[in-house]
Amino acid sequence: MDVLRTPDERFAVLSDWLFVPRYQEVRATDGTALRFHYVDEGPRAAAPILLLHGNPSWSYLHRKMIRDLLALGHRVLALDLMGLGRSDKPVDRADYTLASHIGWVSDWLEALALEDVTLYCQDWGGLIGLNAVSRQADRFRAIVASNTGVPVGEGSNPFIEQWLEFSQKVPYLEVSGLVDMGAHRALGDAEKRAYDAPFPDRSYQAGALEFPLLIPVQPENPGVPMCRELWKFLEQWSKPFITVFGELDMVSPKSQQAFIKRVPGAKDVPHWLLSGAAHFIQEDRPADLVRIIDRAQRGDWL
Repeated sequence: MDVLRTPDERFAVLSDWLFVPRYQEVRATDGTALRFHYVDEGPRAAAPILLLHGNPSWSYLHRKMIRDLLALGHRVLALDLMGLGRSDKPVDRADYTLASHIGWVSDWLEALALEDVTLYCQDWGGLIGLNAVSRQADRFRAIVASNTGVPVGEGSNPFIEQWLEFSQKVPYLEVSGLVDMGAHRALGDAEKRAYDAPFPDRSYQAGALEFPLLIPVQPENPGVPMCRELWKFLEQWSKPFITVFGELDMVSPKSQQAFIKRVPGAKDVPHWLLSGAAHFIQEDRPADLVRIIDRAQRGDWL
């Protein structure tokens, strides 16, 4: 497996990003060592909060949430999915599958031996993260799902169709522009540079370009059987399952109600549909997300 690693100097001076980079190797099925980048800040004795982003962003999306959760005394981890952010980037798009992403994140969880975790997951961080939870459920105490879903081949909405067509035709994904369009508020120039930092050129974008094709919206998509099994797991999940979606999100507008209806742990806990929040809800309403995640970690529903 050929692998690229974004040069460190691309991340040297980023707006509002002062966190120490940490790394953990996992192994691909062919034995290749792949390096995850993650943030791990706060007291070691505290129960961890894990933040998982989606495509084509990275943990920079969580910068304000990390800062504010740390101020509340939490231990906070934020992982860059493989192929994105500061994590390694296999060159061959065929190396990226839903199964490989789930396996890599699951191996990372085992390597860090995390326990009593509260998971916050958005976009692909949800589809990958929830599958990882299904493999290691005892490690988790609560889930906060945000602008994500678990499709099982039911077909796509018009926005997803447009995203699939666009993403496979462009010569280079202008990530900063995509995040800017997917947030309700306008990003500043320094923030845009941070979102573009992981990708010096198209050769680094194999993972970001392949992600749209992995969305299991077609009946024949290889991710569909895994997602059907995930729903069987979620329909038995009785620990807290909180949802917080953006009112302006066009990616997974029906998923919140599906979670609330089908997941036992979604009963007797609060759910939110935040106004003025689009797909990249972390850019639009970070303070609200911090408040909700803090409550989820403490189990405070009063």
